[in-house]
Amino acid sequence: MIEIDGITKRYDDTTVVDNVTMTIQPRTVTVIVGTSGSGKTTLLRMINRLVEPTSGTIRLDGEDNRSVPGFELRRRIGYAIQGHGLFPHRTVAENIATVPVLLGWDASRIDAKVAELLALFQLDPETFANRLPHELSGGQQQRVGVARALAAEPNVLLMDEPFGALDPIIRAKAQEDLLAIQRLLGTTIILVTHDMEEAFHLADRIAVMDKGKLVQYGPPSELVERPATGFVETLIGAAERPFRMLSIGTAGAAVEAGEAAGASIAATTTQRDALAELLWSGRNAAPVSDADGRPMGRITLDALVQRAARRR
Repeated sequence: MIEIDGITKRYDDTTVVDNVTMTIQPRTVTVIVGTSGSGKTTLLRMINRLVEPTSGTIRLDGEDNRSVPGFELRRRIGYAIQGHGLFPHRTVAENIATVPVLLGWDASRIDAKVAELLALFQLDPETFANRLPHELSGGQQQRVGVARALAAEPNVLLMDEPFGALDPIIRAKAQEDLLAIQRLLGTTIILVTHDMEEAFHLADRIAVMDKGKLVQYGPPSELVERPATGFVETLIGAAERPFRMLSIGTAGAAVEAGEAAGASIAATTTQRDALAELLWSGRNAAPVSDADGRPMGRITLDALVQRAARRR
């Protein structure tokens, strides 16, 4: 658990983060959003003390983050940034091993962890371990950057616009990789982005920052149904609002009795993607299957359109 209690950061007469209080539950994904200059990156960096707060307290599992030296704290917390930040003259394996080496792990343990993470990120160790960063694609570099942040097995991973430099197709794949790995490892992730699509796709809870203040903090559905301020409503987007709810509901939650022809849709598919599939395939309904491929019923175009319309 991460408890942020009355955190403020001032630079001379400018308040960048203004008395923010929030609690982040373990093994969840929290996304911090806001416009440029809203204080979201400064708030993130106060968790690992790359930025020291002016006042307030941050506790990790009940421990004040100022109770340990900053360098030691940062070795416990993974940190991934936009553009990956890899050391250009170190191999992929050496980059991933950075923090384990600093922690004094023995060579066999480091080698095993590097191989495990490369395999986890679908990068063959024999092919990629000895490559230099410039020999990788942008998406591969970003995966190595996240692997490096996870190498010391941190409970917490901080991510600052990690996918901002990727093209849309690679970005979507990187987001799916992150969700799969978070579910596998149970890591608590706090991610900063300005992209609301990314926030709604990844987040268990979204924190909205505006001019240094935390103006709303809750699950995506709460932001859509009950935006706390006009700023939050604008950030969500009036035109997109009906589809935001579809993007956080699953096809399994919209199943109704009956049969339908054609390829089935997985129950875990978002309702928004299910709607897109029906429109692209020209169908009014599609079968829905569970994780084992068993039929659950069907999902219909009319029902999805009605769900979207109710959110206007």
